[in-house]
Amino acid sequence: MSNVNIIRKFMHEQNIKFLLVNSTNEYLVEYCPLQENSRYFLTGFSGSTGDVLVTPDKILLFVDGRYHIQADLEVDHNITTVIKLQTGQNFLDEMIKLIPKNEVLGIFSKKNSQKRVEYIQNSGIKIKLLDNDPLDKNIISDDLNIVNIKGIPAEEKIKNIDKTVFITNLEEVSYLFNLRNFSENYSSKIKGKAIICNGKAQLIDKIEDFLKSYNGEIFVDKSTINAYDFNIIGNKVRILEDSPIKLMKSIKTDEEIEHYKSAFERTDKAVKAIRNYIESNDNISEYDIAEQLEKEFKNYGAKNLSFKSIVAKDKNSALAHYSKCSKDEIIKDGSLILIDCGAYYEQGLATDITRVFVKGTPTQLQKKVYTTVLKMFLNAFHYSSEKIIGYDIDDLARKIYSQNEIEGFVFNHGLGHGIGINVHEYPPNLSKNEMAKVEIKDGMCFTIEPGLYNEKHFGVRLENSCYMKDGKIHSFVHMNYEKKLIDYSLLTEQEKEWLKEFEVI
Repeated sequence: MSNVNIIRKFMHEQNIKFLLVNSTNEYLVEYCPLQENSRYFLTGFSGSTGDVLVTPDKILLFVDGRYHIQADLEVDHNITTVIKLQTGQNFLDEMIKLIPKNEVLGIFSKKNSQKRVEYIQNSGIKIKLLDNDPLDKNIISDDLNIVNIKGIPAEEKIKNIDKTVFITNLEEVSYLFNLRNFSENYSSKIKGKAIICNGKAQLIDKIEDFLKSYNGEIFVDKSTINAYDFNIIGNKVRILEDSPIKLMKSIKTDEEIEHYKSAFERTDKAVKAIRNYIESNDNISEYDIAEQLEKEFKNYGAKNLSFKSIVAKDKNSALAHYSKCSKDEIIKDGSLILIDCGAYYEQGLATDITRVFVKGTPTQLQKKVYTTVLKMFLNAFHYSSEKIIGYDIDDLARKIYSQNEIEGFVFNHGLGHGIGINVHEYPPNLSKNEMAKVEIKDGMCFTIEPGLYNEKHFGVRLENSCYMKDGKIHSFVHMNYEKKLIDYSLLTEQEKEWLKEFEVI
């Protein structure tokens, strides 16, 4: 039976006409392995984010600007309709508009946060919580490579927490216990849930038994706990305004900053090596570059990659999160190659960098787009204010583009995101989203990554990972920009001066 038929049969049995099918698992992770991703099984779309609304006659896949083109390429349009969210649009709001008020929406309780469930309920939509997803596979995974890292002891981290707190976010659990797991690709997180109680932090094996038997109040973060666990706690549940561990984790210690500097120095070297590989080899493919890039990371001590490397030539580079790295896409003279990559080193913190190269001589259009994106980066990187707000930095980058607009090219994603144990971390955030309207504090680490894309031509994204110190933005990345792609006549004198900081490698 096809997965579509399995879902339709399940909906009939549950007496529901609308069903939300998710891209995540019970830990609500962002980068869910495809073997645990029900949305992938249903649609064939392999992007990291994007959920599905199944209606009586349609399967609607919602994707943001990073995935518009990829979704079109991967789904069967006879079965799945791609809903392309624009900048500023919220998936839940757009989904809710499509559900009649008198209908019931089925939601998998283990794959949606309590915050999301309540948001939908508050819109007037009736919900039926479903404990089991018929597309789930019985995946058994073992943490085979768990290591202890240097860090502030858990007792020190929680010494001022006088509540019983249930922690379900994997990055927070990994941070709290100074544990990393390098046995799975694209992750350094351990799998587990934890309780903070009476000045101690403890990993819990039998979660349901503990939650049911504990007699006191249990505080949770509704944005990270799934609805299943939330309901088990019942009337003992109390709500945190924000997770104290999330806020702690977002402010990197001096030791973590120093590790990051070392990790990015090695990341820079790996990217420089792959640039030389492209320049000195002919008849190589996207796949060949990706394979060589992983070898270079390992040569410089990486434990594993922090996400699947994006190696995208020409039109493929217009897909912000292109993931195929095809053997059939051969680099030719004039090919533009976008590489977005990163790795985990011994501390288990994700690096993230994007650079764009060209084989041979670039075209004037390639130079114009590249230089415009570079202008966006340089101005955003040198943003200065008494309080540094991610929303404002994003706004500045968009203003720079509006003053230098190129017909047909769009900037359709946020300017940046936090980095840490996960390659995408919050806080901070740099985008047009409300979540970005918070101060970026000293010790926070984040990316600045403007990009311009045209599916008929190519895309350019330039990404540096940065950190805040003494109220000023600093770059971990020092990999130089591609001089032959820069049209210096488009740069102001100030921008030329700023660019000198990135000419040392």
